[in-house]
Amino acid sequence: MSIYRQQPIDLQGISTYPLASRPSKVTVRDFARALSDEEAQGVAALLASLPHILTADTLRAVASDIVRARAKKRSIIWGIGGHVIKTGLAPILIDLMRRGYITAIAMNGSGIIHDFEIAIAGSTSEDVDVTLSSGEFGMAEETGRLINEAIKCGVAEDCGVGESVGRALVEMKPQYDGFSLLHEAYKMRVPVTAHITIGTDIIHLHPHADGAAIGAATYRDFLLFTSLVKELDGGGVYLNIGSAVTMPEVFLKAVTVVRNLGHSLKDFTTANFDFIQHYRPLTNVVRRPVADGAGRGYSVTGHHELMIPLLAAAVIDCGLRIADCGFKDN
Repeated sequence: MSIYRQQPIDLQGISTYPLASRPSKVTVRDFARALSDEEAQGVAALLASLPHILTADTLRAVASDIVRARAKKRSIIWGIGGHVIKTGLAPILIDLMRRGYITAIAMNGSGIIHDFEIAIAGSTSEDVDVTLSSGEFGMAEETGRLINEAIKCGVAEDCGVGESVGRALVEMKPQYDGFSLLHEAYKMRVPVTAHITIGTDIIHLHPHADGAAIGAATYRDFLLFTSLVKELDGGGVYLNIGSAVTMPEVFLKAVTVVRNLGHSLKDFTTANFDFIQHYRPLTNVVRRPVADGAGRGYSVTGHHELMIPLLAAAVIDCGLRIADCGFKDN
């Protein structure tokens, strides 16, 4: 029995509202569009015109390494924050999954939430400044109830958060499922892991939340993610996009587990894409894991809605002309 006088708060009295009634700042109408092969090659002409200096060459190098990883059948893991989804990039990432340039996705809790809302409502990203003062922030009924129910059902079948929510979306057949990373990844059997810090996400505010289930599911995802990181050895790529804390910390811990268990983890590429270069991504993704000649680390500064479509076009173009990218497809 606890010795503290204060008791944990009871969430059973929480008031919610229908998700459809909430104004959202992001809708699928504003999302990016995946490029055809011909369109990607057209963008490649622009990329080819850029100077062979600094970030322009870094973008080319990362694209080439992604294509090389696919050719060598190594992991290509995209670690993303929720902002990647909020900037409308899901169609581009879904297209890269179909082409084999994403073999796994790892995301924080906000990524799960925004992707889920996109799938069922076609919109996401509430105005926190407006809803916080009234206590309505994060209280959309469907978001809190359905995600938590999916996690609890998945735990009973030894599934992590990403797989559980992806499966729930496939079973629900929501109107905007084609815009959902979780939905499309589940259909393609591309692993999605979710790395949740309890208390940081709006689904933890709802009475449907089960801390034990969330903890078990996200821990399973960490173990699965670590297994995927093991497959970076010998030419894989890990991209950290828009996560300043969670994914860099999770990635570093996965790297040390892999090496502690005696597995080789070298000759791989890491890259951080963000509009501000933070300490943890630079240290835990770009520098430490590839130190002492273990691999190559890159950092690219720029807005996701610009840099990721450019990277995708460069990857597609490079993949279409493998012989010109500096290696053979074998």
